[in-house]
Amino acid sequence: MEDVQTRHNRLRDQFTEFLDSDELHYKEKIEDLIESRQKRLIISIDDLRHVDSELASKFTSFFLTNFLTSIIFLNSLIQNPVDYVPPFQIALEKIVEKIDYETSKTNYLIGFCGNFGANHMTPRNLLASFFGQLICLEGIVTRCYELRCKVIKSVHYCKATNDQFIRNYSDLVSLSGKKTATVYPKTDDAGNPLTTEFGLSVYEDYQRVTIQEMPERTPAGQLPRSIDVILSCDLVDKLKPGDRARVFGIYRALPSKSGGSTSGIFKSVIIANHLELLVSTGSKIQLSQNDLRLIKKFASTYKGKVFHKLAMAIAPSIYGHEYIKRAILCQLIGGLEKNLENGTHIRGDLNILLVGDPSTAKSQLLRSAMTIAPLSIATTGRGSSGVGLTAAVLTDKDTGEKRLEAGAMVLGDRGLVCIDEFDKMSDADRVAIHEVMEQQTVTINKAGIHIALNARCSVLAAANPVYGQYRTDLSVMENVALPDSLLSRFDFLFIILDEIDPILDRKVAEHVLLNHLYRPANEPDGFVDSAFVFGRFSLADSTFETGAMNLLLGCNFLTKVDSESEGDDEDESWVYAKHNVKLRGPLKSLNDRIVSTSFLKKYLYYAKLKIKPLLSSSACRFICQSYASLRDNRRLKTLPITARTLETLIRLSTSIAKLRLSPTVSKRDASQALDLLHFALYGEEASVELNNATFHEGSNITLAKARAKRYRKSAKRRLSKVFFKKLGFCYIVLRKSTIFSAWRKEAKRCRKLVTRFRTRKPPVAPVLRPPPVATRILKRVNHSQMTLQERSGRPLNPYHPAGALLTLLKYTL
Repeated sequence: MEDVQTRHNRLRDQFTEFLDSDELHYKEKIEDLIESRQKRLIISIDDLRHVDSELASKFTSFFLTNFLTSIIFLNSLIQNPVDYVPPFQIALEKIVEKIDYETSKTNYLIGFCGNFGANHMTPRNLLASFFGQLICLEGIVTRCYELRCKVIKSVHYCKATNDQFIRNYSDLVSLSGKKTATVYPKTDDAGNPLTTEFGLSVYEDYQRVTIQEMPERTPAGQLPRSIDVILSCDLVDKLKPGDRARVFGIYRALPSKSGGSTSGIFKSVIIANHLELLVSTGSKIQLSQNDLRLIKKFASTYKGKVFHKLAMAIAPSIYGHEYIKRAILCQLIGGLEKNLENGTHIRGDLNILLVGDPSTAKSQLLRSAMTIAPLSIATTGRGSSGVGLTAAVLTDKDTGEKRLEAGAMVLGDRGLVCIDEFDKMSDADRVAIHEVMEQQTVTINKAGIHIALNARCSVLAAANPVYGQYRTDLSVMENVALPDSLLSRFDFLFIILDEIDPILDRKVAEHVLLNHLYRPANEPDGFVDSAFVFGRFSLADSTFETGAMNLLLGCNFLTKVDSESEGDDEDESWVYAKHNVKLRGPLKSLNDRIVSTSFLKKYLYYAKLKIKPLLSSSACRFICQSYASLRDNRRLKTLPITARTLETLIRLSTSIAKLRLSPTVSKRDASQALDLLHFALYGEEASVELNNATFHEGSNITLAKARAKRYRKSAKRRLSKVFFKKLGFCYIVLRKSTIFSAWRKEAKRCRKLVTRFRTRKPPVAPVLRPPPVATRILKRVNHSQMTLQERSGRPLNPYHPAGALLTLLKYTL
């Protein structure tokens, strides 16, 4: 059996032969290393694993031309790196000495990378069985301690004897793991004083950081685990709080300072030899070729309806809030950030604030967005402080060192931060997030630490009004009690009201009740008892336009749809979520299917990472005109219209183009962005385009009523299109607003038409289209229904006499 020194020399010669070979190109890497004046050479484990037979035959003493021997060597290197890394470093220094003798005095180091197999883990998987092994660890940096220097070799001069003394130092975190005496010599053996030659002594940079388990990989209900990492030499100052990194190093146990080496309690650390920064956005998501094919097929199939189709998958268990779900979808994919040459950073992330009455599903919308976002961090206003959201400078109790600890927004870099109960935060804590929401950085100037941390995250916040319920008689600022400087940093401010509406209340109640239903074990799949679920009529359609027979027909059609969908391609089965009849009701068409969460995550990840759309000239003109129109509008808004609103329009248009997987932003994308922003500002439905100008029907009715009071006599005398066009309003909209009691006359005309239609004889042969009289009745009924809805500003009540009459007329036909 060979001794330690003989084995060390043998490994050194073998590693020298390995690095000096021309097949692996490490010789060129060493030359580049010397030229760039770096000190660490990175060796890939894969190069040692996948060496070919010809190269293995050359290194007979190393690989023995046997792949099994190569595996044994790799296992020995990973499980016992202390015996292999020092010979590797000496071999590197010998090759450097051959190439350039002047730089041979530099201490060169070895680092490892590649696939570590079972030793590739997170802080949660670190066990005692991995002590002393070479591992690869992934996590997020939460703490960074101060940079310090430690002595490796000290040189001392004795003036009395004219001699020099050299002493080497090593501690438990060195590669050998052997601790030497830490007593710094001040006198020699004879008691003569010694002078330290600082120029000849060797010092090494030293830093300690804390790596924590990634938030998205932490099991629900458990605290994330962390471990300290020791950085030295060229690895210091490579990491900062919030960075996601892959660390290669040796897992080692150190005795605790408080308990000593006899207590049996040890502190585990990782002595790093290589670092790799990870991309924070969706690093866990991987796309296959089949995924890319299905994503492109989905975008080409729905084309202009992709925005609406994907928004249906946002919180499908919550009824309504279509515009809010679209805004959250745009927030998840984000716009396009810009980094100008002068150092200016224009954010591409969207910030949304939800303000409304209690029990309006604000918190549920936040939770749904968190499940879809690849990186999300949840916090509350009551349990968060300003430094907890940004960063803090703390003092270590054991060593007294100053450390920088990252907050929620720094840890959520390139992700989503959800803040519930935003109104419960104090004013001092809200001021701390001003910089984060616009500049997306956290600047720290405390205790001698000056640093700027990245916090490129989107903020989705929810708050309750100051008075509990939202008071419509007060302004938005009085209800929210937030300063304009903070509100202007939110791209959207949605006001959610809990209005009393019989139709809406029935639909919400039905949706909630259906979420609590389940299918019994003895009931076949796809079957639904309509009498048990809906009673004698459909709660899903409170206008009584769907009877029990239509429900049964709908269920039969659903069974047919399901049977047809079973024959579809198996690759597309996971694109759509499995439809539950009791939860969602009968499907009328395949277009009503909801996209699954897994497919939505991959679609958003691909669109956000790969698609970088540019603004077209038509979209630029439309955005400019829209911004000028919003600035000129003097109506009461939820947010002030500033230059940030213009950037919001650009971000929205870009995000909608990303959803279409389009390389350019079209005018239609900008129009949809304007509709979404218009709803957030005024709380009204989407706008319609009339006469090459954008009007909103609800706002036009309100303005038309006020204008009609001034021109009532002229309007009664001359109801002409030319006259109302001069006023600047649509003729139909203004006429509906001025004729207040039109529904009585329309109902009377409808009754006459129904009587005339009933007296006629039925046709002998079936016709493919209804007779002209029936068409006239339907047009008249629809016209009356629209008149009532637009006059009242809300959906038609079926229990109102006019609503019941119109519903009866439709059933008669």
